[in-house]
Amino acid sequence: MAAMTLTAGIPLLRPPNCTEEGKCVDPDGWQLAYLFISLAFISTGAGGIRPCNIAFGADQFDTNTKKGKSQLESFFDWWYFSFTIALMIALAGVVYVQTNISWVIGFSIPTACLALSITIFLIGRSTYVCRKPQGSVFLDLFKVITAAFCKRKINMKSADGYDCNKGAYYDPADDMEQDEALDSINDDSCRCLNKAALITHPSEIDSQGRAMDSWRLCSMKQVKILKSLARIFPVWIAGIGCFLVMDQQSTFGILQALQMDRSLGKHFTIPPAWMGITSMIALSIWIFIYEQIYIPLAKKFLKRDSRLTMQHRITVGIIMSILCMVAAGVLEIKRRSSALKRGSMNSPIHVAALLPQFALSGLTEAFAAVALMEYFTLKLPQTMRSVAGAIFFLSLSIASYLSYLIVNIMHAVTGAGGGTPWLGGRDLNRNKLDHYYFLVAVLGVGNLFYFTFYAKKFVVPTTGKCVEIGGGVKLEYACRSSVPN
Repeated sequence: MAAMTLTAGIPLLRPPNCTEEGKCVDPDGWQLAYLFISLAFISTGAGGIRPCNIAFGADQFDTNTKKGKSQLESFFDWWYFSFTIALMIALAGVVYVQTNISWVIGFSIPTACLALSITIFLIGRSTYVCRKPQGSVFLDLFKVITAAFCKRKINMKSADGYDCNKGAYYDPADDMEQDEALDSINDDSCRCLNKAALITHPSEIDSQGRAMDSWRLCSMKQVKILKSLARIFPVWIAGIGCFLVMDQQSTFGILQALQMDRSLGKHFTIPPAWMGITSMIALSIWIFIYEQIYIPLAKKFLKRDSRLTMQHRITVGIIMSILCMVAAGVLEIKRRSSALKRGSMNSPIHVAALLPQFALSGLTEAFAAVALMEYFTLKLPQTMRSVAGAIFFLSLSIASYLSYLIVNIMHAVTGAGGGTPWLGGRDLNRNKLDHYYFLVAVLGVGNLFYFTFYAKKFVVPTTGKCVEIGGGVKLEYACRSSVPN
């Protein structure tokens, strides 16, 4: 951000101002290089901060206690609340300063905020709970895949299911650290991966009980880590469907606002980008009501923790996304018809009519996005919490690319044969944006059915019962025995 601020403050780092309309001097190669390097630093910093601050914050709570678990659940809501407040300040305040007062001051504000953040972070470094990194999680995942592939031809089944006497699962004592995310995984899921931990011959372990070749024999903990990553995949897909709707309001919702009455009094025009603040306000209000009013009252009168489950919140979020697209489509029909009837590009309908669809978009985020962030963080092992944060933000990016793909496909299909495409051009009155909104709503209905009848079962996995068998322990879903001496 400091480098970006210098591009605004030092004339040498940018091309000269345009003298006349349409007559501008292109930037020099080294000026573009400086700009791109600055943007690369920003992207790298954001890629480090966004996934890791969620994981680092979650590490500060003792989830072995009831109080710690409750505080961790609230943490996700308040993290999203503060994140949204910061975005609101950036859109309403910083952008206004940049465009109407000074680019230098506008860039200096976030630069100063980041400098303050670094200072606060360093001051408190001695009080944080810091988990020491142990090896590479991604390398362990590749090892499990490789070991399972090498043992793919081993038959682990007998007539009655798993044959316990064929071998034992490698489960060293130093891998027995309790992790609720791993303990909830059934050994029966993705059974082909269990072969990576199967000891087929005593020569695979040394005298200390350690694996001779970590690419040939992996521990059950490593296998479960890969299974935990596979387990969240179906829910991750459902989350992308929710984020797809949120992406529409930041693009086409703004275009709708451009062609509506944006006057507020006689001397002020509402900037179209400010409509996005509506979503953030709706999100913030719901989180505040949920944490400060609903939960305390529920505990007081019901005498128990009445938090909405992740499953319920994701379901409500998907329903909100469908309602958002339906509301946007209905309004677009009225907006376009009133503009065409008036014979002008802009509709006489006030931009306030967009508030319901933007609010529904914010509630989609408040229910589904917060629940998904909590799900990824809690259902992956503690060693992968930063990966969980990265997966969450990756789903936002994929939803944006998916939206871009759908728009281009619809433009090509509906415009084939000389017809008028649903989307394209600078005038929404010549398009059929409402058709596109309804199409996304149909995709949302499909997403609701997908989550309800398939992905939902991965949110609350079941656990198996243990029964004694010989010298080992058999789970209801798989067979495990102790490592031989």
